[in-house]
Amino acid sequence: MPLHLSPTFRDALEAASRPLAGMWSCTGSPLVAEICAGSGLDWLLIDMEHSPVSLESVLAQLQAVAAYPITPVVRVPAADAVTIKQVLDAGAQNILVPMVSSAAEARAAVEAVRYPPRGRRGVGSALARSARWNRVDDYLAHADAHVSLFVQIESVAGVEAAAEIASVDGVDGVFLGPSDLAASLGLLGQQTHPDVVAAVLRTFEAVRAAGTPVGVNAFDPDAAQSYLDAGASFVLVGADVALLARASEALAARWVTTDGATRASY
Repeated sequence: MPLHLSPTFRDALEAASRPLAGMWSCTGSPLVAEICAGSGLDWLLIDMEHSPVSLESVLAQLQAVAAYPITPVVRVPAADAVTIKQVLDAGAQNILVPMVSSAAEARAAVEAVRYPPRGRRGVGSALARSARWNRVDDYLAHADAHVSLFVQIESVAGVEAAAEIASVDGVDGVFLGPSDLAASLGLLGQQTHPDVVAAVLRTFEAVRAAGTPVGVNAFDPDAAQSYLDAGASFVLVGADVALLARASEALAARWVTTDGATRASY
């Protein structure tokens, strides 16, 4: 029986009448990913770069969220063609490649997600979840339509090359990482510093002028809103681990005294 794949994140952005809001999935837990998938958010970033997330965990999370109206995007740990091939074969349809600082690096990422002759993705669809083990008709012929690629600008060099990066054929969107960008500017830990914000906004202008969607990571609600007002098409506004950390701290603040004893009411 022929099977049909879900629309890509590229398709979701094209169809949206508003910016799309998402969150990070960093625990590696399919159960947590499934809880987040039912939240009502638009997209979920499964992170392999800064999280203990293996290929098997990516697969399990993709399976766990498949039944929900949310678009999963997998951030690979690096622009490595082998890793990208494996993540695609596991069924990821949307890839985010971090630390892209030049058009050449963006083109290499495009080649990694495309089959020859347009790219260098290894062919193993008969063995892989990507084509549902050859149950998706003409998967190889239409693979480009089933996969979207987003690249992440996180450095001064990337900001300067933003227009060229956004213009690379096959780059479906550009995502800004203010944390590493701040570090690149010598402002480690100062994501909302005026110089960082100015660099983000300058990148917004260059990417949008190229006709490419642009997004940004912004946990601070005021920062997120200001970036949306500046034209961001998609944002990440939280993370599973951060939500758990802050909520558990709030419980401790409410129920544990300063000497470590549990509060009691009589």
